[in-house]
Amino acid sequence: MNFKHISVLLEETIENLDIKPHGIYVDGTLGGGGHASKICESLEKDGLLVGIDQDQDALDAAKKRLEKYTNQKIFVHSNFSNIKNVLESLNIDGIDGIILDLGVSSYQLDEGSRGFSYMQDAPLDMRMDRRNDFCAKDVVNGYTEDELTRIIKEYGEERWAKRIAHFIVNERKKKTIETTKELVEIIKSAIPAAARRDGPHPAKRTFQAIRIEVNNELGIIEQTIRDVSEKLNSGGRICIITFHSLEDRIVKNTFKDLSTACKCPPELPICQCGGKAVLKRITKKPILPSDLEIEMNPRSRSAKLRVAQKV
Repeated sequence: MNFKHISVLLEETIENLDIKPHGIYVDGTLGGGGHASKICESLEKDGLLVGIDQDQDALDAAKKRLEKYTNQKIFVHSNFSNIKNVLESLNIDGIDGIILDLGVSSYQLDEGSRGFSYMQDAPLDMRMDRRNDFCAKDVVNGYTEDELTRIIKEYGEERWAKRIAHFIVNERKKKTIETTKELVEIIKSAIPAAARRDGPHPAKRTFQAIRIEVNNELGIIEQTIRDVSEKLNSGGRICIITFHSLEDRIVKNTFKDLSTACKCPPELPICQCGGKAVLKRITKKPILPSDLEIEMNPRSRSAKLRVAQKV
């Protein structure tokens, strides 16, 4: 299957990245190379793009797509949470900007064998990096009922989380749950028929929750932002696209913390800590996709872009 992915908030992201033609830029979630191609269009021959992705299929597709651009390019098979190690291994002391698109690519959702989709039958997998051993099957069959309830409720914001977890545990007593289709049927049986008539597919929220857990998607965001802020050159920008309220909250709060100079308790009349702001928030409120973009690409509906700049 060809790697297909429609880049969300493309023009808005590139505009806010404020690209310097001779600069060094990182796309930490390279995907099919949509955002990266726009970066390369703006770079001169001595400009550098470092493309990072934990999905080898994405890297292969992006390399091919970006071949026509004359700027320097380096591709790295890794997770963006390793940004400091990646840059240090490349002897790069500072960068002028970075993009992080935290969404799942259309390819990953549509490629049935990857196990991300509740619309296609496949082994329970959901690993963005297939070098990892831990997968969705381990979560579904290995987590306790309380653990399943927690992640489905917290990460999936699913009102029927406790009931779904209970049904999963009961079913796996009979046999190991192996496939996405088996899991979908269990979820459907757990959610009352009246509740299934409206809203999204009944398995959407649970699948989202399991995917987030498998890939530790929320656990790596804050530290990555802090690591990136150390590597940004003065005036360099970080652009982050989120698709989940919990992701957006982490980005918002981390940007806010890093843009706050004084960390003293509010009751102190004078600052004692001598703190300095690391970032300046460019967007106090997130940039949202236009109605036209949502019409053209419904998967962009929940996207939010936040931008900060190194002081």
